[in-house]
Amino acid sequence: MRETFLSTMEEALDVDPRVALVLAEISVAQVSGAARRHPDRVINVGIREQALIGVAGGLALAGMRPVAHTFPPFLVERPYEQVKLDLTHQGAGAVLVSWGGSYDMSTAGRTHQSPGDVALLDTIPGWTVHVPGHAEEARRLLLESLPGDESVYLRLSGQTNARPHLGSGLQALRRGRAGVVLAVGPMLDRVLAATEGLDVTVLYAHTVRPFDATTLRAAIGSAADVVLVEPYLAGTSAHLVAEALADVPHRLRCLGVRRDAEVRVYGTPEDHDVAHGLDVPSLTHTIREFYGHL
Repeated sequence: MRETFLSTMEEALDVDPRVALVLAEISVAQVSGAARRHPDRVINVGIREQALIGVAGGLALAGMRPVAHTFPPFLVERPYEQVKLDLTHQGAGAVLVSWGGSYDMSTAGRTHQSPGDVALLDTIPGWTVHVPGHAEEARRLLLESLPGDESVYLRLSGQTNARPHLGSGLQALRRGRAGVVLAVGPMLDRVLAATEGLDVTVLYAHTVRPFDATTLRAAIGSAADVVLVEPYLAGTSAHLVAEALADVPHRLRCLGVRRDAEVRVYGTPEDHDVAHGLDVPSLTHTIREFYGHL
């Protein structure tokens, strides 16, 4: 996804004089050609993440379409005040593009992990949030985000699904009668494997804000049992599922990065998947236990 994002940005910089790319050292080498061609629109602020967002806000107020890019803890968490004030409060739209998911860079330690980024953006109004599960989804969502002035967060990851799903809203990839499993971004292939043979509907989302409540309501039928599987903090979208089903008695099971304890091991991303119960065997066990009557 990261390579696709950077190559797509080079194309956009070449054809749209309104687009600017703001970096904080991360990915500078990969866009050196674009920086030579467009030195006034490819800006590296150095390891200054607050300035990264502040410069993006200034460019937006000047009529540009800024894209700010770095790892998620340095794009959302560290400069949260600037995202809140320099962008949202000022009405300055920007596209924030992260790479690294919740723990793709697990061997770099906790400083490079950000399972709380989407939950943190939920505290600020008006943001569109995309969590693609494939590089082709990432490319399309980026190209759709560049026109206009909206505030967009594009969360890229090294964990991907085998193939893209380019529809919009919640996409039904499997139909069943006993409930709904909602998979977000790179969780999809694991959810499909974990629910093989179960009489459940599998919905897929690569855009999580705004939340597609209409499709969720239509999918539940007579069985309002929902399992929500997200690649960040477990339950990040639980409040939106609850709002969508406010008048419907339902059960909800939230799976994602654990909230009860911080995982402090280094290991591989796959090791962290196991620690958080997001590997296929763990998902299979938890989902089948939830739908114990099947």
